[in-house]
Amino acid sequence: MPTYTALTTLPGKAAAETLGGAMERLNPEPTGVGVFEMEDGSGLWEVGGYFTEPPDETALTVLAVAMGAKPFVVSELPETDWVAHVRRELVPVAAGRFFVYGSHDADKVPDGAEPLLIEAAMAFGTGHHGTTLGCLRALDRLAERGVIGQAVADIGCGTAVLAMAAARIWPNPVLASDIDEVAVEVARSNVAANGLQGRVRCVEAAGFDHPDLQAASPFDLVFANILKGPLVALAPDMARHLRPGGRAILSGVLNEQAEEVVAVYARHGINLEHREEIVDWTTLTLSRELP
Repeated sequence: MPTYTALTTLPGKAAAETLGGAMERLNPEPTGVGVFEMEDGSGLWEVGGYFTEPPDETALTVLAVAMGAKPFVVSELPETDWVAHVRRELVPVAAGRFFVYGSHDADKVPDGAEPLLIEAAMAFGTGHHGTTLGCLRALDRLAERGVIGQAVADIGCGTAVLAMAAARIWPNPVLASDIDEVAVEVARSNVAANGLQGRVRCVEAAGFDHPDLQAASPFDLVFANILKGPLVALAPDMARHLRPGGRAILSGVLNEQAEEVVAVYARHGINLEHREEIVDWTTLTLSRELP
């Protein structure tokens, strides 16, 4: 059956959450409502509802006016086998020595590549997004220079593709954490699919707040592919958990946000070593000052 979306934007988290709550009481009811901060630095929040029958556009108009939101845009989505669609669209990705692919492309893994299997149904963190691709390239550059990570963590790991990449090339187990329970289960499934049980340990944690991360600290490499706000908030903890001379690979940063992130980390003694822009996104490699 067709499905419908109703999307709008408005300033302010509190107003967006109130509008999202009001949408849940519509008739017909939405099957789900999402409230997300826009990643373009505008300060706007997007509120969207998903429906299995046409939503009441009059009621949506009333809600938008009452909350100071833009008029809702209502769209009908065609029936689509999204997994099949994603499989067609997500071709394998090469990032230095790493090769990220879905099982439908298992016959395309080049000889000598470090393979990373991420199923198409779990598209976030497949390597196609500029943030993940940038992190894999940064890791490859460090390895090319002879760097060997002895204690490595992937904070906000998503699919755990970065943790698995490090585990493919370096000898010690890697810690991967995410604040979202579902993401941790996805990460564990990917670790098993790649035969890396015992090489990558996935835990549920906010930042470094987990006994396993505390015990393994200080780290000589930390990945944090999240967003600007959480990255800025993470800077003091990063300084505490990164050994002198250790490196952080950061992404999830829009190009125009990169200088602010670099400045915040510099104030904590973690300085820019390399940066790469891929379309709209910047990946930063930073190193902590030596005593």
